[in-house]
Amino acid sequence: MCQVGEDYGEPAPGEPSPAPRPSREQKCVKCKEAQPVVVIRAGDAFCRDCFKAFYVHKFRAMLGKNRLIFPGEKVLLAWSGGPSSSSMVWQVLEGLSQDSAKRLRFVPGVIFVDEGAAFGKSLEERSKTLAEVKPILQATGLPWHVVALEEVFSLPPSVLRCSAQEPAGSEGAYKAAVDSFLQQQHVLGAGGGPGPTQGKEQPPQPRPDPQSLAGPPAAAQTGALSQLFCSVRTLTAKEELLQTLRTHLILHMARAHGYSKVMTGDSCTRLAIKLMTNLALGRGAFLAWDTGFSDERHGDVVVVRPMRDHTLKEVAFYNRLFSVPSVFTPAVDTKAPEKASIHRLMEAFILRLQTQFPSTVSTVYRTSEKLVKAPRDGPAAGDSSPCCLLCMCALDVDAADSATAFGAQTSSRLSQMQSSTPLTETQTPSGPCCSSGVGRVLGCGQGACRREDPQACIEEQLCYSCRVNMKDLGLGLAGDPGLSD
Repeated sequence: MCQVGEDYGEPAPGEPSPAPRPSREQKCVKCKEAQPVVVIRAGDAFCRDCFKAFYVHKFRAMLGKNRLIFPGEKVLLAWSGGPSSSSMVWQVLEGLSQDSAKRLRFVPGVIFVDEGAAFGKSLEERSKTLAEVKPILQATGLPWHVVALEEVFSLPPSVLRCSAQEPAGSEGAYKAAVDSFLQQQHVLGAGGGPGPTQGKEQPPQPRPDPQSLAGPPAAAQTGALSQLFCSVRTLTAKEELLQTLRTHLILHMARAHGYSKVMTGDSCTRLAIKLMTNLALGRGAFLAWDTGFSDERHGDVVVVRPMRDHTLKEVAFYNRLFSVPSVFTPAVDTKAPEKASIHRLMEAFILRLQTQFPSTVSTVYRTSEKLVKAPRDGPAAGDSSPCCLLCMCALDVDAADSATAFGAQTSSRLSQMQSSTPLTETQTPSGPCCSSGVGRVLGCGQGACRREDPQACIEEQLCYSCRVNMKDLGLGLAGDPGLSD
């Protein structure tokens, strides 16, 4: 029972408890000697040196555990100027330095995508941003590339094709690559004559590729991109469209310059938000690719996320303590209200829940680690599954009758296409066809093309989420019974 005069000074259940501050008597949980400077979680207070070792170990352990990046392999670092990607570039630079205990063996490069046209920024504002970006890229000493988002209009149609080439990522292949690299370094060291570095492993030096700074984009492309984003009806579709265009542009630059891996700076917090957002967007079948360490859906270029074990709080502490340079660039949802898009709403929900229950992000993140990727090959040997035109994920097509409207609709369309008479080499289309441009990549003109309705031929090769986004773009999906409001 309640007693008169009792002190009920504890915070209410709905209010977050204040974070503990390290006292003078408290010591670092790692070395037990130095004064702590950061508190990551309740009871986890680290000094400066121990926190750096803890932070670096997470990054190295993520790369070493998966063993997907081979020695001497070219890796493109996707740098947006934000805290996570800046910390990722900084980790790579420290791993390549001579002072590192175990130096990284791959050859990195950096890419920055100028997205100012999608936000309606003027040329003066974009030039000011590039003036801040260029000194940071030059200070890295790595090959760097700055491209404008408008260049997506100049990409070849081959970027929409799922490459059949599978990257080698087995355990035996990795060990063979390491042995070959060490043997090559030993031969080079033995042939170079006596010296202090003879017989020691030398880190691969970046190839002196000419740095590329994107000039002013064409006015026609800038206007077309601005018109495209202005035609988007919802902020959710706008963010998905921006992510799709950015991904295709980065992958094209990686292929053009010989990079086989692309590193992104997605943190643990960001991936937890992305997992919940993609569930709301109907991308549950692709969560393993969208949030996992590696994304092999593009075949010849693999996207890896080495920062997926770091929280945003850890990234902020590290950048602050060790003066990691970064550039603030406004995003498409900057200053947007909480309910403006599914991305913003889910982000606010996760972060608010994290303040009350500190294990929220880690719980969602650990759930994403348990997701298993479905095989890319179809049921028949050598028969590859059809891929989505935009996100390149395997389409979830049911061979039998489906219980979902989208699955039944897709199955009926595929059966109609299979029953249609295929074109022979001597036949020529009598009307407009989508066999040029995008349609040629998708195999149009080989019996699977709706020549009377080219757009329907493209729509059939999109996943559910991308088709919804196309509807928000106003591309003629209003009559689709499976996508009605």
